[in-house]
Order: sequence, then structure tokens, then C-alpha cells
Amino acid sequence: MAKQLEFVNLEWLDSNFPCMAACPVHTEAGRYVALIEEGRYREAYHVARRPNPFASICGRICAALCEPACRRGKLDQPIAIRALKRFVCERYGVESMLDLEKLKEVFGKTVRKNGIKIAVIGAGPAGLSCAHDLALLGYEVTVFEAQSVAGGMLRLGVPEYRLPRELIRLEVNAILSLGVELTLNSAIGRDFTIGDLKKQGYRAFFIAIGAHKSRDLRIEGVELDGVFRAVDFLLNVNLGYRVELGNKVIVIGGGNVAIDVARTAARQEKVEVGHVTEVAEALDVARSAVRFGAKEVHMVCLEDWHEMPASKEEIEEAFEERIQIHPRKGPSRILGRDGKVMGFETIDCVSVFDEQGRFNPKFAPATEKRMEADTVIMAIGQTSDLSWIRPEDGIEITPRNTIKVDPQTLATTAPGIFAGGDVSFGPRNAIDAIANGKKAAQSIHRYLMGKDVEGIELEFGDRDVEIIVYAKKHYNREWGYEKKQRVPIPTLAIDRRIGVAQVELGYTEAQAREEASRCLHCWVNTIFEPKGEEAGTECILCGGCVDICPETCIELVALDRVDADQSMIEELEKEYDVVLTGETETSLGAVMIKDENVCIRCGLCAMRCPVGCITMEGYTVSETMPVL
Repeated sequence: MAKQLEFVNLEWLDSNFPCMAACPVHTEAGRYVALIEEGRYREAYHVARRPNPFASICGRICAALCEPACRRGKLDQPIAIRALKRFVCERYGVESMLDLEKLKEVFGKTVRKNGIKIAVIGAGPAGLSCAHDLALLGYEVTVFEAQSVAGGMLRLGVPEYRLPRELIRLEVNAILSLGVELTLNSAIGRDFTIGDLKKQGYRAFFIAIGAHKSRDLRIEGVELDGVFRAVDFLLNVNLGYRVELGNKVIVIGGGNVAIDVARTAARQEKVEVGHVTEVAEALDVARSAVRFGAKEVHMVCLEDWHEMPASKEEIEEAFEERIQIHPRKGPSRILGRDGKVMGFETIDCVSVFDEQGRFNPKFAPATEKRMEADTVIMAIGQTSDLSWIRPEDGIEITPRNTIKVDPQTLATTAPGIFAGGDVSFGPRNAIDAIANGKKAAQSIHRYLMGKDVEGIELEFGDRDVEIIVYAKKHYNREWGYEKKQRVPIPTLAIDRRIGVAQVELGYTEAQAREEASRCLHCWVNTIFEPKGEEAGTECILCGGCVDICPETCIELVALDRVDADQSMIEELEKEYDVVLTGETETSLGAVMIKDENVCIRCGLCAMRCPVGCITMEGYTVSETMPVL
């Protein structure tokens, strides 16, 4: 019979649901992967979508923090969790063009409005996620967006070959269908102030305006014609404007944004990519440059190969698209003639970080080298425009030019005003922004209620969480699942990667189920009991479980041979009423020791036990959205 655990904490979650603990919104990745293996795609979509209003988008561009945490990665390679999310979303998400009534299936209720007005400023992933959850809680939410389109950097920064515009539109419309009002071309500071909104009856605010202002380099030549900022370049490209780059382009930066810019530019003209510091941004820039038709692409970055924060996949795709990356190079100056860019000068970088691990690059004298260039694009990071904040707003700004917030609640120094996403923490991944939006929604709910709302636990994805333990009857796995290799994600051929053509194509049904079958089911655990399932049976210390274990992760050890630190001994003695130290009769017997990190959850030990003292038990998370 299922039972509820008395308490849950992040350490327990990380032990039993490592991929869920790693996800900023705590998606039960293992659960939907297992459902895909069984062919239960609708249920899998519900699990993926319930904590994440941008599940379809994350299936394509998420940083996939769950994958490095996946236990399968310790065996060979982690499960392709992001690709499996895309697979199931394409069948039952907004891409499937199903009626938006499916949102009611996900949440199981019809939303009733309570008449309380809340303003969300910024229609990016943080702002829209906050609006989504507040709408489900019954609030009247209006989202104000400065641009002519919603989506924030999803729409204005991420190139279309990575994220189709129609998918963003559908995802946003799904949120608007909950009764959220969207006001475009309405910028704070230009068209309205916080004071104006208060006069209109808004009782709480969430500021999520992002970081759309590019940082500049303080080097000679930045004022020349032909010097672009990465965010401005991507924004113009993504809004459909033609950007003339010339034959050779140098991207200053070493991140994902820089590569995207270079790949985009290469699909339009010729590109040569130069020094990089913000690797995540620079990769997007570089890849975008390639997309603009460049025949020659070079990328030069401060970091050495092992220091680059760009993802391995992004770098590999850059190489495939003929982008040459030159590490350990810094910007010296931009060269010009008649007011226009004609070259770029680099200098060798000796080190990027100092002994304390702080960003503090050092350069080697007399190592300058020149490169020809028609255009230079600076992809060295972004910041927020906070010039709209007035003294009467009471909003404090940090030395990093971000809005100061309480990291637990996202409350600013002004009552009723909350902030999150890039404007509070600097440029990060989309999934982090989504998590911020969800956390802000619950904090606003608490603030307006004037008390804690029972059942809400911020650290568990802002849901009312119940962990259920259940017995796995007739547990068995497909023979040889632990030896299966990761299924490669299909991609478009190199010679067809032009314009907005998507590079990653996604799994077929057969490929998705094959990949999902590699999952170790780490939420299933081996339970050892001294008494068997049937009356009168007990462990006979036969050692059959030890012998059959394919990973040799089980040991049967006599109590007087157990070696553990004092705290562990005290815990074992208290929990199991045995004495592990000293010469007493209770020290007779044995203890079963199992390495959970090595166990592949095959269940052979449970099948081998002749007296039924070993069972397989699983955990599942039951959640509900708290309402007024």
C-alpha cells in the first residue's frame, strides 16, 4: 500500500531523483522517460508539461542540466532527456496543434478569477512563466512587453534554426489562453511607470525585463562603422532585418551566442570570427554568422579548450559548419580605414582567471597579430537597462547593475515588487528564468495572502509535493538494457544547413523508445528486510543476492567487521536496534551494504531471493497547484 513520506529534502531528492533535483523546475524526467519507453506518450507529456509552461521550447534549447546528473552517465552516457522531451511534446504539446483544452487535462481544473490585478513587466520566459502560474491561481495578470513580439530572448536572441518562431507563438498562446492579457510595444520608463500601474489598481509586480543591452569593449576602434553588438545583431536578424556584414566577420566572444551569430552570418556572407570572452553568447553569434553564408569562419576566445563554458555539442556543431575556433586570444584593437572596419588585432592570452578563480585575464606582450575583417561583432555579455527606476520606486540596484532581490523569494527592496531572470541574476539559461518565474508567482501569492500558504514548498518547484512509496510487483527489465548505447540524435546534413533550416531533427518513435529503454530507473530502490513477505520466512544469509549482482554492488558483512564513522554507527544502532561496537550478543549477525551509485536497478537480487526478503520499491511525486 502506498504511503507518504514524513519529510522531503533536497538531499533525499538528489539521492532518489538526481535528474529531477538538477532541473531548476524539478521536472520528473525519469518518470516521463519511463512512460515513453512504455509508449504512454500522453501521460509522459503531462509529466513534462506540468511544472514547465515552456516544455516544448525546452525540448529544443534547454541547457539540460538533468543530463549531467543522470546516473546512466556514470555507466556510459546519460539518457538524451532533452531529445525525449521534444519527442513527446511534438506528439501532445503545442506543436501537435491539439486544442488548448489539453491544459485543463494537465492541471485538472477550471480557473476562476479572483479579481486581483498583477502586472508582469517583460514577456520573456521568466515573465510568462510567472503569468502562467498566477493565472492558474486565479489572478488577473497583465504582461507588458517593450518589443512588438512576445518571448524575450527566446524570440529575439535564439536563432530560428534552433527554435522555430511558430513554436514560440504557440507556447505563448497557450499561456494567454488561461486569461493572461498581453500588451506589446509598451516599455517601462517610456510608456508607463510603476507609479502609473499602482494608480491603475495593480497590487503586485514582477519585473522580468531581461538583459538586452550588450556590454562594450574598451579598446581602440569600437566606434568604427562595421562594429556590432551581439544582442543588436541577433535582434535585427530575428526580426527579419537584413544585416550587411561584408566578406569577413570577427566575433569577439567565445560562447553559444557568439557561435550562433557566426553561423547565421556565414549563411549570408563570409565570416571570420575573432576573440571571445562570454562563451555562451559568442557561440550563438558565430553560428549565426555561418547562417548568413560565410565561406570562411574563425572564432578566437580568451579561454583555453577546457575552460570554455560553451556546451560540447555547440562546439562540435560549430566545427561541422567550418567554424575554426582559436583559443587563448584576446582583443587588442579594431583597425579601421576612413571610419570603417578593415581589420582586428589579437594578443595572446596567458591566463583567464587568477589564483582565486576570478575573471582576470593576463596577456603576453609583443604577441599581437592582425586579421582582416569587414565587420566585428562583440559578444562579450549582456546587461540590463535600469535607467527607468525612480527614487520613489524604492528598488535597490546591485554593483553588478542587477535588481537586488532576496534569492529565496525574489522580493526586491520595495514592498509588493518582485524581480527575476536575467535582470536579477545576469544572463543565464532559459530554464533558470522559467524557475524564477514560477518562484515569483508563489512569492506573490504569499505576499497577497499575507501568510504562508499551506502545502507550498519553494525548493520543490513551487508545487504541493507528496512523495509516494509503492511496491514494484513483478519488477523486471529488458535483457541487456544496461549495455545499450546512446541513440544519436538525428541532425540535418551539413550541406543542407542554410537559412532557418533546423539542425537537430529529433527522434523517431522507434529511436525514442530505444533511448528511453536505457534509463536505469534510479527512483526504484532495492529494499532489504530481515523478514520475508510470507509469514515465518526470514533471511537465511545465503548470499544469493551477492552472487547474482552483475555490478558487484552488494556486500553481506558480519556486524563485527563493519567499519563506519561514529555518526553512521550511531544512526544504524538507533534505526535498527543493533550494536555495532563492543562485545555483546547483539553484535552477532550480518548487515547488507549496497552502493546505490553503482546499482543499475536490474532487480535480479529480488528475483534470486528464495525467501522474499528483497523487494523493489519505487517513488513517485504527486503534486497539485495550491489555490486561494
